[in-house]
Amino acid sequence: MTVQSGSGSGPASGATAPLPIGATLRGWLDHLQATGRLTLGAPGMDLVHGVAGLANRLDGISASVFPRPGGHPVPVISGLLSQRAWMCEAMGVPQQELLRHFEQACLEPVPSEEVADPRCQEVVNRDVDLTRLLPIPTHNEHDRGAYITAGLLITRHPESGVQNVAIHRLQVSGPDRLGALLLPRHTLAFFQEQEAAGRDLDVAVVIGVDPLTLLASQAIVPIGHDELEISGALRGSALPVTRCLTNEIRVPAGAEIVLEGRLLADVREPEGPFGEFPQYYGERALRHVIEVTAVTHRRTPLFHTIVGGSREHLLLGGIPREASFLSHLRRSFPSVRDVHLSRGGTCRYHLAVQIDKRSEGEAKNVILGALAVHYDVKHVTVVDTDVDVHDPTEVEWAVATRFQADRDLVVVAGTQGSKLDPSTDGGVGAKMGLDATVPLSAPEMTFTRIRVPGQREMDVDGLSWAAPPDWLERVAR
Repeated sequence: MTVQSGSGSGPASGATAPLPIGATLRGWLDHLQATGRLTLGAPGMDLVHGVAGLANRLDGISASVFPRPGGHPVPVISGLLSQRAWMCEAMGVPQQELLRHFEQACLEPVPSEEVADPRCQEVVNRDVDLTRLLPIPTHNEHDRGAYITAGLLITRHPESGVQNVAIHRLQVSGPDRLGALLLPRHTLAFFQEQEAAGRDLDVAVVIGVDPLTLLASQAIVPIGHDELEISGALRGSALPVTRCLTNEIRVPAGAEIVLEGRLLADVREPEGPFGEFPQYYGERALRHVIEVTAVTHRRTPLFHTIVGGSREHLLLGGIPREASFLSHLRRSFPSVRDVHLSRGGTCRYHLAVQIDKRSEGEAKNVILGALAVHYDVKHVTVVDTDVDVHDPTEVEWAVATRFQADRDLVVVAGTQGSKLDPSTDGGVGAKMGLDATVPLSAPEMTFTRIRVPGQREMDVDGLSWAAPPDWLERVAR
């Protein structure tokens, strides 16, 4: 399949429009290679810490491919989306359009198209031994063992047929067994309904999908929205899907690997610890269990792994969340111009919001609205339009010069937060908002930022050059 770069005109660009460069995994890898951003690791890298260590050293610089990792015939790939700019490339949009484009895809999903003879079912394994079939790495020092970290866990509501797509950490705990951390989101809601009736829940774990489907899986949308249809909107055409062999779940037909199985009702087994996005370990505890009944894959599959706590881990969750925050906040607050989840805040906990402030108290309302969008957000900073929310130095400067704690601080105690935040009490903690906007009644010059007229427009290359060895003689003439 030939993959061309999209025009970036929007998700609904028509079936005949060229697909974005990120519409296929192998096309994206070819693009990274052609632009000097794909590195081959030494053959036989150790699956225990070796693959993760080199992937981390290359994180944000290059994607990585590991041939015969641990002697396994299936290559491992990592670091596919470890820069914000790469995500824009994959979608075929400029950076300033990234959030708007993703938001539009969430609002106007494109139904998937079912196809026969999919690539993801070229080889079928019903005798399941996960570590024999797949090169599953162990990442961080105290991880319990091998983990599937880039698998899209797809569930399907038995009555409505509505699907949900998410990424959950999956610990290999037996030849055909996975321990799963299910946080209070849609997958857990589907499962709890089935478990209450004494039934298992069918699942599929899809490993090795295109970048657009990977991004779509992280969209924050109401329950009942199939994230594969958001992938279709990002592509500008229906995502080809196929039915699993042992259940009714539809999976991306072009995927590299699919695990079919079921979440077991009334079964919990020890899982963890595992190195998570906050740069700490998720604790060991009794978790949900998946029994794998079949593994299908391409004839020569690629195994995608996301190293716990890496840039790819943080950004993959951060960018779709930003788009969802922007969409939710703009519905109630038209003054909101931009949002950003900072890397220092794990792309989950710290949100900066830029507003065109029109009235006093508005920033505090925006803070409360932002805290209500998703329980992960812990600290919200609201700034004016002259502050770049994507620049942490700019945001810190606004707090340093425009914020007074006795006047501009909002604290909400006893709220639901992230269970992976070790500073909480089992996921319950405090949230904070900082109003770092300029008071509307302030004298004109009090908060006027300094600037040199004409500085931004200067042609630096035309007006300056590298100093030669005889620089002193030249300037003294």
